[in-house]
Amino acid sequence: MRIGILGAGNVGRTLGAAWERAGHEVRYGSRAPSADEASGTHADVAAWAEVVVFAVPGAGTGELARSIAGALAGKTVIDASNRVGGTTLHSLAEITAAAPTARVHRAFSTVGWEVMAEPRFGGERSDLFYCGAEEDREIVARLIETVGLRPIRVGGPEEVETVDGVARLWFALALRQGMGRHLGLRVLGA
Repeated sequence: MRIGILGAGNVGRTLGAAWERAGHEVRYGSRAPSADEASGTHADVAAWAEVVVFAVPGAGTGELARSIAGALAGKTVIDASNRVGGTTLHSLAEITAAAPTARVHRAFSTVGWEVMAEPRFGGERSDLFYCGAEEDREIVARLIETVGLRPIRVGGPEEVETVDGVARLWFALALRQGMGRHLGLRVLGA
């Protein structure tokens, strides 16, 4: 699968490395791309990709989606950015407004990149909560599993605030309560 990651920070590089190890083709979009062939402009990478992952600072996600809207049309799009300090953490409405035919998901936003890099805690792996379009929920679940996390689908895009509630819980525990950034979450049941 061709995966375009918009942003090459900790989240983007951690996810990209896991997907490359699994045999996916990965390119990184940037405002100032490097000379290597695995990077390019946001627009070029989004046009090339089958799956586009937003891993840029959350405040810029909506503007970026509008600027590359044509390249997102009809694709699987994952919003992994968090608008820390914003009225909402996600940018699903802005991405959907910019590219109404894209199949938009919210994933990779409920734990820190440290958990994505090392998702196992003893014999257990951390869960990753996600929501989004029904059509390619299995694609997103496989990408989550490839990183080593256990996918927990909360529902369609209408459940985005539920997913973001999990992200707020993670931020509260990991950062404000001082439990540390390598903090996973797990659902237990009968």
